[in-house]
Amino acid sequence: MSGHSKWSTIKRKKGAADAQRSKLWGKLLRFVEVAAREGGGVVEGNPTLATAVQKAKEASVPNDNIQRAIKRGTGELQGESYEEVSYEGYGPGGVAILVQCLTNNRNRAAQDVRSSFNGRGGKLAEPGAVSWMFEPKGVVIVSGGSASEDDVFLVAADAGAEDIRVSDESIEVVTPPDALKPVRDALTGAGIAVESFDLTQVPKTTISLEGSDAKRLLGLIEALEDHDDVQEVFANFDISDEVLTSIA
Repeated sequence: MSGHSKWSTIKRKKGAADAQRSKLWGKLLRFVEVAAREGGGVVEGNPTLATAVQKAKEASVPNDNIQRAIKRGTGELQGESYEEVSYEGYGPGGVAILVQCLTNNRNRAAQDVRSSFNGRGGKLAEPGAVSWMFEPKGVVIVSGGSASEDDVFLVAADAGAEDIRVSDESIEVVTPPDALKPVRDALTGAGIAVESFDLTQVPKTTISLEGSDAKRLLGLIEALEDHDDVQEVFANFDISDEVLTSIA
């Protein structure tokens, strides 16, 4: 499993305080709103919106909030105008970092991201410096022990998955972006427990980290993720399960 997926899984299992949950809900609803604006408000005809809505529901966002976000996206209700902005840079150990934002204030987003990089041992880079190191993919995390590796592979492959990667606690299923929901639905339909699913950026290569570099990098990623405008942070690190757990 990729390092960032492992870290996200560990953080999710730790749980979230009310303040963190409120911030997460805001980001998920922003994702819903932008997905509806760009692809229409009908979930069945908009795969990105379907993913956004499902993620919001799994985070216990009330349905009324989700529906209002969709209506803001389609223009039925008044809402903010968000734009997608990406930033690229390097973290401790030379790890490539790709930051994706949805913001109504580009200057604020740039200042917040730059501040986090500068204050946590990172460095912003020019556009295109690291984005080529990542590929857009869907990733489904299957709970370890809920099914065998062979069973997961057969169900996922039939639904369009490209690959599976196994760790001690989970199985990571990698899909083309448009196959994310069909693969997730096929797995749950087969009775296989799905922990999470995301449209993500998968690194083509990874950099192994340990010790202080690992701790500093994860501190930088968490600082970036804490900003309201930051929707996703992707990085090409690989840190062992033991080190990730000890840091968590």
